[in-house]
Amino acid sequence: MGCQGCGMSFDSGPLDRFLSSAIGDDAAMAMDLRAVFADSARELADLMRRSRGDANWHMAALRLKSLAATFGVISLIELAEGAMAGVPGDPAVLRDINAAIDAIG
Repeated sequence: MGCQGCGMSFDSGPLDRFLSSAIGDDAAMAMDLRAVFADSARELADLMRRSRGDANWHMAALRLKSLAATFGVISLIELAEGAMAGVPGDPAVLRDINAAIDAIG
């Protein structure tokens, strides 16, 4: 499943491999961790949406990038980097980030 308008597709492989190596074949635990990851990413995207300045936008995007990097979610890392390099508050960037997060969980 891809994010609309961002030209990227979500590859759950890295996240699935990370979860598998961390917890083995425990499907319930994997679902829980995926949900926690998605919830944390959504909170950071919301923080970006509510930011009232360049520094706040940049810090939230950096935290999102770090979270995504921890789990190896390359598409979300790239979107967060794009947000940091772009215009704070860009609604298209936020749409793409939210679409990528929705594709995760």
